[in-house]
Amino acid sequence: MYLKDVQDWEKRFYEKRGWKDLPPYIRVGFLMEEIGEVSRAVRASEIGRDHPDEEKMTKKEVRENLAEELGDVLSNVAILADLYGMTLEEVVQVHRKKLMKRYHETIN
Repeated sequence: MYLKDVQDWEKRFYEKRGWKDLPPYIRVGFLMEEIGEVSRAVRASEIGRDHPDEEKMTKKEVRENLAEELGDVLSNVAILADLYGMTLEEVVQVHRKKLMKRYHETIN
């Protein structure tokens, strides 16, 4: 799967539900919420959760939950990039260029 395919699918999915019409500052709020959920999923993976009102998850369920939450973050990043007319490919390229310049690296 290519980043363009990911971004195009997310865009169609969000447009179909009217979610793409939300302004970027609201999308950033959703992104922050999802990052919090990633944090919770990482905690569950690393040290577990000891809450009496929650059922204990299997290792497979913990991993799946983390993947779901990381996917939610990726989804919000894809939509946010699209709202500013950027592709995920462009975002990755600019990010890599910044890191290579900062650390004087060349990695292929």
